Amino acid sequence: MTTTATPHARRGAASDGAESTERLPRGIAVAAGVVFLLPGLWAFLAPASFYEMAATFEPYNAHFIRDIGAFQIGLGLVLVLAAFVRDALLVALLGVGTGAGFHLASHVIDRGHGGDPAVDLPVFGLVAVALLVAAAARATHLRRHGGSLPRREGTAAGS
Repeated sequence: MTTTATPHARRGAASDGAESTERLPRGIAVAAGVVFLLPGLWAFLAPASFYEMAATFEPYNAHFIRDIGAFQIGLGLVLVLAAFVRDALLVALLGVGTGAGFHLASHVIDRGHGGDPAVDLPVFGLVAVALLVAAAARATHLRRHGGSLPRREGTAAGS
């Protein structure tokens, strides 16, 4: 699935009005993506600091805070990528795959604190790898079939 360009862009006659209405949602997507990414990285990399400064909900659990960070990283990446990459499937696979990779890392870091590492690590690893391999396959397909990954102003989507 790809996003579609404005009717003006499809005809190659993008107006300033169409460009400005396109800049607003992209700008909001990037800004919101950063709002998710930065605290997500903070929660993942320094859960105690994140807890003390931003999320003093009892009881403290480093693993859950790290997991929250992993998922925020995935959400933020989806928003940032969506502002620049026109293929929705590629955006979803990369963003969710990255979040899944961070989730796997959270379970590796905290493997001695609960869960079942013999089951959790292979399952979470398989999901992360499958998503990222699918993203690579999608990117390769798009390149081989004339689809460019970044959006280009004034061009039709899917071309």
